Amino acid sequence: MNCDSIARWYRWLEYAGFGSELQRRRIAFLHNVTGARRVLVLGEGDGRFLARLVEQNLSSSTDYVDLSAQMLQLARERAGSDRVVYHHASALTIPLAESEYDLVCTHFFLDCLNQNDTERMVDRIVRAMAPGGRWLISEFREPNWWTRAVVRGLYFFFRLTTSLATQQLVDHHPLLERAGFRLECSETSRFGLLVSELWSKECRRDPVASARGSVPP
Repeated sequence: MNCDSIARWYRWLEYAGFGSELQRRRIAFLHNVTGARRVLVLGEGDGRFLARLVEQNLSSSTDYVDLSAQMLQLARERAGSDRVVYHHASALTIPLAESEYDLVCTHFFLDCLNQNDTERMVDRIVRAMAPGGRWLISEFREPNWWTRAVVRGLYFFFRLTTSLATQQLVDHHPLLERAGFRLECSETSRFGLLVSELWSKECRRDPVASARGSVPP
């Protein structure tokens, strides 16, 4: 989704609809990842989360990917370029080094993907994440009729303003669980409409090495 057309007004549109709640969802578990060193942030927007991340993780090096050049510029203005590399690209196609990142952040990003693209994105992140890496996710949910109505309205708005093709939320939980992720903590707000999650990639032991034991050479 390319938000160039609404980038300059996005923050105020967000406040008009949800106050500060979306930002609270983004930073809900930021205190749990203070040791992150190599970070990948995908499609987070105008950099408000990024600025907090950089401020907190003083030894981090971050790759920031967004399809919107305007959002990238806003993020650069907020977070600077000392420890952040900005990539104007699609998260689905940009080359990602294998086993590189110990933290991945996707805030209100997966809800812009259809089922096939979500599966592709999870697979790409699995390969890009270092053993024991963690994944911060913020998303919308539809636990009842009221939240479904809100989400439908949001999809309609973004279809008009950004030509977003996706019109239905995809449940990422089974995809992450099959990929070997474990949900560490979760927090919801606005009657279940918004959720913050922290996942960790389980370190799977080599069965051959396990059979031989842990005696050093």
